[in-house]
Amino acid sequence: MSVVSMTSPVGPLVIEEQAGRIVRLDWDTAPTDSPTPLLREAKAQLEAYFAGERTRFELPLAPAGTDFQQRVWAAMAEIPYGETRTYGELAAATGASARAVGSACGANPIPIILPCHRVVAAHGAGGYSGRGGLRTKGALLDIETRKTRLL
Repeated sequence: MSVVSMTSPVGPLVIEEQAGRIVRLDWDTAPTDSPTPLLREAKAQLEAYFAGERTRFELPLAPAGTDFQQRVWAAMAEIPYGETRTYGELAAATGASARAVGSACGANPIPIILPCHRVVAAHGAGGYSGRGGLRTKGALLDIETRKTRLL
């Protein structure tokens, strides 16, 4: 396991790599020895995302989860930058209930990169399991909508 910490507009982040794939992103800090090339690239892509310069992540990912969670996370990854989908829309796409989709979103081990912040309730923001909750979800959506308004 290798990790790198970084500062971001939504707080301190730690990115974890195992076997050449990103497995976790969390609101935390951790001691960093010498980051691997993949962790340096992940950090650079996140910095570019926060600066409004990157709209898609290109990193090898290996989030640990059930088959159902994997399906939901794959569907989340297809939501275009600057857009949202409702829990109900993802439920229809994955053959599940909106509540089950919400649980899978909450269990997402690689938020931001796997964009659970783009999944919203039919009438409101819904929830967000990252540090700062809905304030953080709103900040991430603001980064994306600010960029898409300029395009």
